[in-house]
Amino acid sequence: MVNVLIIGHGAREHVIGETLVKGGATLFSFMSFKNAGLEDLSKKIKIHSETDFKQIIEFCNENKMDFAAIGPEAPLVVGIVDALEKGGIPCVGPKIEAAQLEGSKVFARDLLEKYKIKSNVKSKMFDSMEGVKSYLKDMGVENTVVKPEGLTGGKGVKVFGDHLFSMEDTIKYCQELVNKTSRFLIEEKCVGEEFTLQTFVDGKNVLGSPLVQDHKRAYEGDKGPNTGGMGSYSMENHLMPFITQDDVDIAIEDMRKTVAAVKAETGVEYKGFLYGQFMKTAKGLKLIEYNSRWGDPEAMNVLPLLEGNLVDICRAIMDGKLSENFSFEKKATVCKYLAPEGYPVNPKSEEVVKINLDKINKSGAKYYYASVYREGGKIFTTTSRAMGVLGIADSLENAERIAETGVNCIEGKLFHRKDVGTRKLLQKRIDHMNSLLNK
Repeated sequence: MVNVLIIGHGAREHVIGETLVKGGATLFSFMSFKNAGLEDLSKKIKIHSETDFKQIIEFCNENKMDFAAIGPEAPLVVGIVDALEKGGIPCVGPKIEAAQLEGSKVFARDLLEKYKIKSNVKSKMFDSMEGVKSYLKDMGVENTVVKPEGLTGGKGVKVFGDHLFSMEDTIKYCQELVNKTSRFLIEEKCVGEEFTLQTFVDGKNVLGSPLVQDHKRAYEGDKGPNTGGMGSYSMENHLMPFITQDDVDIAIEDMRKTVAAVKAETGVEYKGFLYGQFMKTAKGLKLIEYNSRWGDPEAMNVLPLLEGNLVDICRAIMDGKLSENFSFEKKATVCKYLAPEGYPVNPKSEEVVKINLDKINKSGAKYYYASVYREGGKIFTTTSRAMGVLGIADSLENAERIAETGVNCIEGKLFHRKDVGTRKLLQKRIDHMNSLLNK
């Protein structure tokens, strides 16, 4: 048996843990907040800060861990892999320098520019208001995006036309960031359709998985504020109707070049999972951002389709010997996130969530716990997304139907986007892409 530690507490970690157990792992979990799914899967859990490296090392040594898999970005960007490996615990995840691809948007853009990665976009860093207005005028304020340098949980990036509506709005937001002593980027705004490409990386080799498209907006029809993601889908051919295999090949090549650039720039090999958020535009593929881990919800679309052993893949990543000895089922997936009423502005917490286990199991849907907690045998909401419900089928329509049926097996003061994974919303994206490419 292989003892594996999963660090993290969300739905992403729940599905990673499930996949590791499927691969023969005896699972242990270290999390800042008790995830009921990981609790059920694990031999032993510890609830404590995910950045207390001393405690994590002690837990690993007490329980004779073979390796640790790091789920969330926060521990990665402050050096959890460096600390654990120094303590003798092998890890799946990038070291601190490599994790700055996500931890510092300035580092990422500078790296892409220096090494001439084609999908990079025009950008400039600021740490004061000096030169901000003139740069916005030069770019055309309507063509800009403002991005804080560090981690923002998917909610700090503000796009002109979506979150900012005038020069005054944009200047005000930049001033807010300066007041927080935050460096920030002003980038060119890209117009197109986004997709997520999640990969396995062993320092040199970059192997992809099915493409996924996430839905950040809180409400149906892509309305409302940005969230951590309200749901996502993938297609049975592992592409998107508006993304070709040639597009994927270009994206993978840019990710390979980025991994090589990290090694050249820092001397550190990128090992772990690398998430590329790309947008197809009339001007070609553009990289929106890198994440140094699996996506949430996107991990739920991909890992249940894995035809291969995640434990073996993790070992190959750590050993620098990754090979294409695994594949993914040719099936479509739809993940719908249930969130507390009022999320993300004024979410209702401490509300009971009732899951009809018999009914949801019969529906064929899978479910993953996110930010809920179990007490006295009951599940309660917090102020963040509660659960991801997944449908898997031979077609998108059937996967969406299964996911929606699964959602209907869960009761509580919750809401979800019913349009995620529907043919109507997909067609809207196809039409949008066609309108851009045919101009």
